[in-house]
Amino acid sequence: MRKAIFLSLLAAGLLVAQEGKLRIIAFGAHPDDCDGRMGGTAIKLAAMGHMVKFVSVTNGDAGHQSEGGGALARRRRAEAQEAGRRFGIAEYVTLDNHDGELVPSLEVRQQIIRLIRQWNADVVLGPRPNDYHPDHRYTGVLLGDAAFMVTVPNICPDTPALRKNPVFLYFQDNFQRPNAFRPDIAVDISDVIEKKIDAMDAHVSQYYEWLPWLSGNLDKVPKDPADRRKWLERERNRDVSPAIRETLEKWYGEEKAKAVRYAEAFEICEYGRRPDDAEIRRLFPMLK
Repeated sequence: MRKAIFLSLLAAGLLVAQEGKLRIIAFGAHPDDCDGRMGGTAIKLAAMGHMVKFVSVTNGDAGHQSEGGGALARRRRAEAQEAGRRFGIAEYVTLDNHDGELVPSLEVRQQIIRLIRQWNADVVLGPRPNDYHPDHRYTGVLLGDAAFMVTVPNICPDTPALRKNPVFLYFQDNFQRPNAFRPDIAVDISDVIEKKIDAMDAHVSQYYEWLPWLSGNLDKVPKDPADRRKWLERERNRDVSPAIRETLEKWYGEEKAKAVRYAEAFEICEYGRRPDDAEIRRLFPMLK
């Protein structure tokens, strides 16, 4: 009987993590969104034994210049699975909502509520609700709509509510209206940048086809896989901004912050639990 209960809880994803181990779930609108925004942080957390899950809220079936529909969705799901393996994270899930058609509906909100509860999340991450892409915007809205509801037992009663609201965090972006991104937390990923690029390299349809086509640079993408990966590293790595450097100084100290070449930053969403500095260091144990 006890074994049966254990197995049912395991299947539902409702087991509490091993003592001292964190459970982190990140949501992107498309199968590759989480990778660029927090891939380095995910690598570090996973290497420490913490449980990290990436979720794409759409299946990505519109994100290509010459492919689409179910075939593209299958391709992108496979790319996400391979990227998750390279990141070393526990799971990379792609939901079956159409790319380019996401709206903040009750149905999708309930999908997200259930996923957060099933993961028994300590930390939930995703995009801010101001962005050029409607799928990105509405993923941010959906997370905000779920932030309190994950603790309400009568909402999605088939999946037990969380007794403690997770910390909700926003990914970094460069949008200024209606308010600019605020880097409350910054993580030095300099020592894992090669692993991050290696994982992103799995998204062939995006980084080597669709996104270069959109920017008019498809002819500049090298054909050789090794050269292509080097090109991706040059294209995707950006200098640390002064605001993020200042945040790095807070968490790492001035001397260590000076040496940081690559970083990922996050903003605390006020809809979830509001962590103090001590809890942030617990949730981001690499901040030392």
